Amino acid sequence: MEVSFSDRVEVPNHVLVCSLEKELVLLSLELECYFGLDEIGTRMWQALTNAETIDDAYGILSAEFDVDPERLRQDLSELLGKLTEKGLLRICSSNAKSAPSI
Repeated sequence: MEVSFSDRVEVPNHVLVCSLEKELVLLSLELECYFGLDEIGTRMWQALTNAETIDDAYGILSAEFDVDPERLRQDLSELLGKLTEKGLLRICSSNAKSAPSI
């Protein structure tokens, strides 16, 4: 999956997020499956879901971690691919408005 870092992410309404110490458990009520994130994956999730764009999250993470920029870009893209494939994140155009919360 090719990800545009100018896009943003949103968490679908059917996904529950539970924090366990420094890790996250994501539960898809729609697919009845769960996915665990380790400490680094959790930090990536937090940056992605709080930043305006994927590129903003990348900037935050690159300032926090001493890692080769291309490696970080690859790891972030890989995580995004897995999470969107499982329906745990949705990638949206940075121009698209998110759906209102109920």
